[in-house]
Amino acid sequence: MIDFNITYESLYDLLRSEKSQEELQKLDENFFMHVAEYIQTKKQILESQENKDSIFASAEIQKTRKQLENSEKIIKELYERRENKIIQTALFSSRTDSRSDHGNMLKEELELYNIIINNLSEFRNIIIGSILAGKLPVIEKPKLIKTQEEQKITSKLIRFTTAVPKFVGDDLNIYGPYEEHDVANLSEKVADLLIQRERAEKIE
Repeated sequence: MIDFNITYESLYDLLRSEKSQEELQKLDENFFMHVAEYIQTKKQILESQENKDSIFASAEIQKTRKQLENSEKIIKELYERRENKIIQTALFSSRTDSRSDHGNMLKEELELYNIIINNLSEFRNIIIGSILAGKLPVIEKPKLIKTQEEQKITSKLIRFTTAVPKFVGDDLNIYGPYEEHDVANLSEKVADLLIQRERAEKIE
């Protein structure tokens, strides 16, 4: 269900607040999901209007399409504003070897923050350490592909009990969209979250 606070006006207000303040602004912990549902609903409304046979349909279509386009621009800019703040915070934390206050970061943003810090610290240690030791830095490529056994252990087979729009998981991968009764084998964390929110059920 869409959060009633997610409207075009509220998105604009959130962007204005994020632009006017140096620190990261507080958002609802399910903000990304609410926004994804808002965009999905707007697209459904637009599709419904486009299928209408009415002399007023053209004006309605133009209004909804324009609002949808503006909403997408606001969401993109809002994300990029927050992304820049997170990157700057992670850079400072990495250089000072300290973890800054991240209370206003969303779960997905905190994952990004930790990944950036870890990568910055790892590369800094390898490069500076090697150079000061009179050696050429050697950077190993990260292992992104898990073995089938690892995937089997950390995944869970679920069936969706309701339609779910595209979303970003804890692992920063993009999932969906999914329709009701769709079956998917997702990471255990993502699957458990969907089950907890009564959007899916585990297949035994």
